[in-house]
Amino acid sequence: MSVDLDALEAAAQLDLAGSPIAVDNVAVARLYGEPLFAMPQDLYIPPDALEVFLEAFEGPLDLLLYLIRKQNFNILDIPMAGVTRQYLVYVEEIRGRNLELAAEYLLMAAMLIEIKSRMLLPPRKAAPGEEAQDPRAELVRRLLEYERIKLAAAQLNTVPQLGRDFLKAQVLIEQSLQPRFPDVDVVDLRQAWADILQRAKLVQHHRITRAELSVREHMSIVLRKLQGRRFVEFEELFDASQGPAVLVVTFIAMLELAKETLIEITQAEVFAPIYVRLAYSPVA
Repeated sequence: MSVDLDALEAAAQLDLAGSPIAVDNVAVARLYGEPLFAMPQDLYIPPDALEVFLEAFEGPLDLLLYLIRKQNFNILDIPMAGVTRQYLVYVEEIRGRNLELAAEYLLMAAMLIEIKSRMLLPPRKAAPGEEAQDPRAELVRRLLEYERIKLAAAQLNTVPQLGRDFLKAQVLIEQSLQPRFPDVDVVDLRQAWADILQRAKLVQHHRITRAELSVREHMSIVLRKLQGRRFVEFEELFDASQGPAVLVVTFIAMLELAKETLIEITQAEVFAPIYVRLAYSPVA
């Protein structure tokens, strides 16, 4: 193993201004966030210059679940004394550094102590056929739910993400500044003109006139056609040459006559011809 003595000697030297001389512009350490290009001669490191966190927890439930799983405790039968003792050791550790962060953990510690106290008391008498309620039930439910969410988040984290696991391919395409127009053929122009003429034929104007037709008048016409005849076929009462408006009014007139029981509309069987006659009125 070869050692560059010149480099070591240069690293140990300080310039006249008191700043360390950099070797290849690579810092060997950082002190209070400032780069340190050479080891200090007295090798003194302040006590609070370096902090090492072995575990990072996302909250009280995360810490509690870690303590249970690390010691292979049954989550449905948590030994509250041991877990609470280990939990309080961690809380006391963070209280001196971050009181605001410790507040949330202290709340959980109070809950653990309350559960342990309730377990020391005699259990309440349950109703016949029911089991006594376990003080740890609510805590177990929250821990199981939190563990499911944590496992689901870990599975989602394995899915490839844009910007973390892969990047979008970007290609720069240089386009010419000279615009290029499409070539138009004579056949295309003729077809476009034919389409315009076809659309023009579809847009036509027509005038609608109002025809005044009397239902009472057509009721009289229907009665005159039935006068002196025993049966008249339904279609004979309509004159198709007079237009749809007259046919509609004639049909309405027949409905009014049937409503006033002046005519009878009969049919012998299904799909048989429909006949119309004057209503029979017995002589008094």
